[in-house]
Amino acid sequence: MSIETPTAFEVTPERIAQAEALIRPFIRHTPVMRVDLKNFGGTARPVDLKLELLQHSGSFKVRGAFTSLLTRDIPAVGVVAASGGNHGAAVAYAARERGVPALIFVPSVASQAKIDLIRSYGAELVVGGERYADALAASETYAAASGALPIHAYDQAETLTGQGTLGKEIEEDLPDMTTLLVAVGGGGLIGGIASWFRGRVKIVAVESDGAPTLDHAFKAGKPVDAPAGGIAADSLAPKQVGQLMFPIAKKYVEPPVLVSDDEILTAQKALWAGARLVAEPGGAAALAALLSGKYVPKQDEKVCVLVCGSNTTAVKFG
Repeated sequence: MSIETPTAFEVTPERIAQAEALIRPFIRHTPVMRVDLKNFGGTARPVDLKLELLQHSGSFKVRGAFTSLLTRDIPAVGVVAASGGNHGAAVAYAARERGVPALIFVPSVASQAKIDLIRSYGAELVVGGERYADALAASETYAAASGALPIHAYDQAETLTGQGTLGKEIEEDLPDMTTLLVAVGGGGLIGGIASWFRGRVKIVAVESDGAPTLDHAFKAGKPVDAPAGGIAADSLAPKQVGQLMFPIAKKYVEPPVLVSDDEILTAQKALWAGARLVAEPGGAAALAALLSGKYVPKQDEKVCVLVCGSNTTAVKFG
């Protein structure tokens, strides 16, 4: 089975549903936890947490990785990917499950937890350069020389389509949801999810103020270079958001909410204290928007927060 490769503006609900059926045997249907924000240090109100941090390889990224591996012709040399860590782990995991060779390039900013996880799945790993953009350039050079199939972390049709399956799953879990908070790095996740919902729910983008890629793009009217720092730099800090996701975001996503490193760290600690969940900084960023008051829902909003990644070294919370 295969799905037609979508192009910009063509990541449709129909193709997302096709991808979901294709990858379902390889991914987890992750749970939803309903909580009261007062137990997390916020204002009392019920909120649903979609716990995608419990997905295989520790993040949503396997959805896009399996979509690529199951819908594209894979050369004998295998696949190559560049990653801050989570995408690399996902590609390494999916490649292992499909018996495909994988080479992953990560920058020096990648956390040791993510580096160790990639290696544990048997992929070849190259660590070099300071940021994701450096790893991406190295991966592109390798792909051109070797013929390996590149799997892009966010700016590829299969990636957006695969990540969109999470939107479908959330709607199945929470059909009455009105508002979904999603962390943004390159934008593959929020672009795929927005392509599924197409305006049926409010989708709120949340970014680290150290890596405001979508914020800069909204202000410029196109993807542009932005700072690439902050506590979540290994998952939320490419130079630019993807070209494919930006038209989708302009149409279906609210302007980004920016949260600070301290606010992200507070959300990490709150997830541990309130639910015994260990989230990486990027995985906790969406919750930080609520706990900090940077996003204040209206009384009638039924809010879901996507907790999207768990790949961090053990944190000493107290």
